[in-house]
Amino acid sequence: SRVVAARKLQRRRERDQSGLFLVEGPQVVREALAAGAVTELFVEAGRDHGALVASAGGVHVRTVNAAGLAALAETVTPQGVVAVARHRHVSLAAALARKPRLAVVLAGIADPGNAGTVLRTADAAGAGVVVFPDGSVDPYNGKCVRASAGSLFHVDLVRGGTAEEALVALRSAAFTILAADARGEHDLDELLDTGRLAGPTAWVFGSEAHGLPPEVSELADARVRVPIHGRAESLNLAAAAAVCLYASARALRSE
Repeated sequence: SRVVAARKLQRRRERDQSGLFLVEGPQVVREALAAGAVTELFVEAGRDHGALVASAGGVHVRTVNAAGLAALAETVTPQGVVAVARHRHVSLAAALARKPRLAVVLAGIADPGNAGTVLRTADAAGAGVVVFPDGSVDPYNGKCVRASAGSLFHVDLVRGGTAEEALVALRSAAFTILAADARGEHDLDELLDTGRLAGPTAWVFGSEAHGLPPEVSELADARVRVPIHGRAESLNLAAAAAVCLYASARALRSE
């Protein structure tokens, strides 16, 4: 019965109603446990996850057979452990109260793998907040959670509202708003060399297929392209985000 109940969390409606989501795989489950977000842990019988179980504290640990674990997992080859975790998003106001220096807004990104990878990159580059406005993928989507590799539990996650509202709030908090755009009028190297990446910065990334909505792009202080020195037409979203965020990380370290 517990497997049946947990499996419902594969659907967004159930996640939204319950305030819970599924976390799959040892790495992400480890980070969820460390964050104190886990309410229930399912471990496949015969798999060696003793260290995870030992770190579970007062969490309910349930041993299930391979079929039970497979019913909860969304991967082709499950790794033998799935957890139920509490939603952990906060308001943008609460996130900004912690004085982050680098922020990310995902405007209209529908692919969960891309969104999770950008979230992981943002964490690695030192971003303090990542915003998933309405119209973007659910950050608690299973593929997005797995692609984040645990970074979902490291940064302040903001969910809901419009991208425009998020950008207005960030500008009010003295952030420079930069929109990643393959046809942007500003070159990333130029901004780095001239010191325009210093100071609190919010990067806005849009859909790989459709780019940023015009109403979002217009709110940016600059539309920035990643320079292409070879013959490639462009970079994919995750690669472009990594280049932009690490350029900002470098600038912020040199302040």
